[in-house]
Amino acid sequence: MESSVQPVSSSTIYRSRLTAIGSYVPERRLTNADLERMVETNDEWIVQRTGIRERRISAPGEYTSHLCIQAVQQLVDRYGAVLEDVDLLIVGTSTPDFAFPATACRIQAHFGMKRTTSFDLSAACAGFVYGLHLANGMIASGLHRKALVIGADALSKIVDYTDRTSCVLFGDGAGAVLLERDDADASPQFIAYTGGTDGTGGAHIYRSLLADHMEGSPVNTNGKLVQNGREVYKFAVQTIPKGVNDLLSQTGLSTDNIDWFVPHSANLRIIDSVCEKMGIPLERTLHTIEKYGNTSAATIPLALEEAAREQKLKDGDTVLLFGFGGGLVYGGLLLRWKALAPKV
Repeated sequence: MESSVQPVSSSTIYRSRLTAIGSYVPERRLTNADLERMVETNDEWIVQRTGIRERRISAPGEYTSHLCIQAVQQLVDRYGAVLEDVDLLIVGTSTPDFAFPATACRIQAHFGMKRTTSFDLSAACAGFVYGLHLANGMIASGLHRKALVIGADALSKIVDYTDRTSCVLFGDGAGAVLLERDDADASPQFIAYTGGTDGTGGAHIYRSLLADHMEGSPVNTNGKLVQNGREVYKFAVQTIPKGVNDLLSQTGLSTDNIDWFVPHSANLRIIDSVCEKMGIPLERTLHTIEKYGNTSAATIPLALEEAAREQKLKDGDTVLLFGFGGGLVYGGLLLRWKALAPKV
């Protein structure tokens, strides 16, 4: 087994560049009409409060690793990406196939990447942004040359379909990007990062594993997702504008300079509120909430892949990614988009 650690000069700073992107959602659609037959709810109530009309549900025996593999395969097929020399593989997920081995190890095995540092990253719905930030840092330091970053979740496996307040929100999906070391003299694609944690809010959205208490209070131990939607909403609409302002202050930019805002697609009402607070027109946001629901770590790469495929993203566009979720955690990245070159 070869090591994936690269020798590096301590004085060298490298750039990383996003060179390929792929996504996948399962075939099965779960519509609001379907949910009306399962719990006491209706289409009008769901759309009014969440903006969601349908979501995708993984098949029996289809798990997070399967979603990841399909997303990576699309990346390979569409962009002709070579994975043999990938030396860093990060999967942001809250629904790994196993506690261990990591889902990333299943992806490594499938594609036969021989010298890859592979691990899962647990940051809930901020997992993809955290993964991108980490991979960029590892490439910039010179320790790695080529990174595969995936955000994926199969939340339908852990949703309580008797809880009408939460089961209407979640779906399954995966998105993957390839980062490669770029010419050190090239203009940076990764411009700024902000992130933080409020661990006191952990009980507002969680899934139990070993513990039956959090901060001295008992928790639901049935292994299903538990969410206090009101508190998560408050966290999001207070935290995102502060985080965005931090990114803008780091760079001297204003919201007028943001070509595309890509927030975590948790709820359309959250996106509406945040955009109103920041003065960002809703038409300059990228999200997939209506047709996929909240796919946790997958929402941002799903929206990015769709925009890239539809050629909404132009070379030089300033793109702001912002993830937030269980922890409570948040992470924001400001990118300068560089056009991708699909082979098909």
